[in-house]
Amino acid sequence: ADPLAALGALPGVAESVESVRKAVDRVYGHRIMRRRSNEITSEAALRGARGSAALSGADWALEEVRRRTDFSGDDEARVVGAALRLTAEAGQLLSIWRQSPLRVLARLHLVAAADKADQVGRPRQEGEPVDEPFVGLPLPSAAEAHGRLEGLGGLVIAGSSAPALVTAAVVHGELLALRPFTSHNGLVARTAERIVLVGSGLDPKSVCPAEVGYAELGRDSYLEALGGYVSGTPEGMAAWIAHCGRAVELGARESTAVCEALQRGAA
Repeated sequence: ADPLAALGALPGVAESVESVRKAVDRVYGHRIMRRRSNEITSEAALRGARGSAALSGADWALEEVRRRTDFSGDDEARVVGAALRLTAEAGQLLSIWRQSPLRVLARLHLVAAADKADQVGRPRQEGEPVDEPFVGLPLPSAAEAHGRLEGLGGLVIAGSSAPALVTAAVVHGELLALRPFTSHNGLVARTAERIVLVGSGLDPKSVCPAEVGYAELGRDSYLEALGGYVSGTPEGMAAWIAHCGRAVELGARESTAVCEALQRGAA
């Protein structure tokens, strides 16, 4: 049985998948992408990190993220720094993801936390508090989080015929629902989604930053859609997948705009 493929058959999901595919094709078909894709990838990474940090409470202007070199000053600066480090690290972990997703997730947490505390780089244990102030959903026990994390790892390793968007949305939703680490779960979940989208071949050059889309759609709608995922109902799951799809489309639109701006500059 392929539980992810079953989600792909939910009402409305095929339309989301098709809409995302068209948006991604538009960016990849842009003539600037053929000549200057590295610049688009770098810019998408920066904008994606900014978007992910905004959802975790550090809503900085893009130029501020671009200008800063020190991210150790206060809580917001540390969140932005973590988002930037994760974006840089994601590309190094693509080859490991399909064989050992849990190892990748532990590594992402280590990179995000950037300290040597004993809770870092491993799932939380019973009684350890979780610092994820914006996600107000009930927190599963450490035992449940461990079990479901193992299950998620098994799904990734087994592979699926489901569209990449569906797999990415489930990885993202499950990690945010579980909050398996003591901190930085949102940043890690969004980075894991990016790894799936890139590694699946949907967005191989990483130029469609869904994080930009989530930030644009707003934290309230993000958390409302996540509530649908956590409900486990077919309607809730489909709404979450559609929300993730819309975010990828907006990320693609952002990079298309960057391509247009570069083209005007080159003209």
